[in-house]
Amino acid sequence: MKYIDYIKLIDHIYKMVFRPSARQLEYFLALAEVGHFGAAARRCNVSQPTLSAQFKLLEDQLGVSLIDRGGGIAALTPAGAALVPLARQAIETLDEIVAVASVRRGGLGGLIRLGVAPTFGPYFMPHLLPHLKQKYPDLDIYIREERPILLSRELQSGGLDCVLAPAPLSLDQAASVVICSEELMLGLPVDHRLADRPVILLEDLDGEGLLSLGQGYQLYQDGQTLCQISGARLLEDYEGTSLDALRQMVSIGMGLALFPAGYIASEFVKEQRVVLKPIEKFPMVRDVILAWRKNSTRADHFQTLALTARMVAGNLEIAGMTSGA
Repeated sequence: MKYIDYIKLIDHIYKMVFRPSARQLEYFLALAEVGHFGAAARRCNVSQPTLSAQFKLLEDQLGVSLIDRGGGIAALTPAGAALVPLARQAIETLDEIVAVASVRRGGLGGLIRLGVAPTFGPYFMPHLLPHLKQKYPDLDIYIREERPILLSRELQSGGLDCVLAPAPLSLDQAASVVICSEELMLGLPVDHRLADRPVILLEDLDGEGLLSLGQGYQLYQDGQTLCQISGARLLEDYEGTSLDALRQMVSIGMGLALFPAGYIASEFVKEQRVVLKPIEKFPMVRDVILAWRKNSTRADHFQTLALTARMVAGNLEIAGMTSGA
C-alpha cells in the first residue's frame, strides 16, 4: 500500500472512531448560549482550559470552525449556527435513551433540565429538592432560573426538559399540571395613606403608581390588569429586576406592588417597612404549573415530577397557597 493510501486510511479511521462526545456537545451548546468561554465553563462546572481543549478537539474532529473567537466574544460561525439544533437533538436523544432505561428501573432518568421562574423557584425548590434527592438518589437536576417567556423558548427549542412557572406559558404543544395556586397581595409602604385599611378598595387605587417586574413575567400582566380595572398607573420606567428589588422600592415609597404567597412566606417574616393588604372584590390568584413538550418520550417522568411537586406544595403550610387539584 502506498504512503498516501496509509494517510487516507488513517484519516478514515480517525473520522469513524473519533466522533463528538456528549460532553463536547454540551460544551458547544453552552458556548452558543452564553457567548463566552469562561461563562460556559462555569455553567458546565469545569475549568476553562478543560472546556477550551475539548472544544478545540471537537472542531478538529469535525474539520470546521464553530466559534469565532475575535473580540473576546465567542460568536457562532455560520457552520456553528447550523449545527446548534443538531447538537441539541443529539443530546436530547441521549437523554431519552437514559430515560427509557430509567422507566424500567422506576426512576426519573439520569438528568432533568428544569427551568424555574425567579418569582417561584427560589422559594419552592428548597422544599422540593431534598424530597427528590431522597426518593430518586440517582437523579441529577440542572436548574436554570429565567423569566418565563425565555424559559418557554428554551423548552420549545429543546434546551430545557420542563419548566416550573406561573401560568400561562407562551408555548404551543405543551402538556402541563397545576402544582399549586398562590394568592397575590398588595404591598404598600408602612406610612402610606392606605396602610391602616384592613382591605383595599379598587377605587382607592385610582391614580396610585404600581411597580412591577418587566415584560416576560406574569406579574407584569397581573399588574396591567389591576391598573386597567382600578385606574392605577403602571410605573414601567421603574420596573424591578426581582421581587426583592420591588419590595425595597415599595419600602422607600416609590410605589405599590403585588407579591405572591410563596415569596411573602419566605421574605416578609421580618419586613417592617412594607404592609400587605388584600384587594376587596378583586381576588388575584395565579396557578403555578409544570410544563413539558407534548411529544416528549419522558412524559411519564415529568408527570411523576409534577405530582411529587404538588404533594410537596400541599404539605407546605403557607397562607394563600393551595395545592393543585
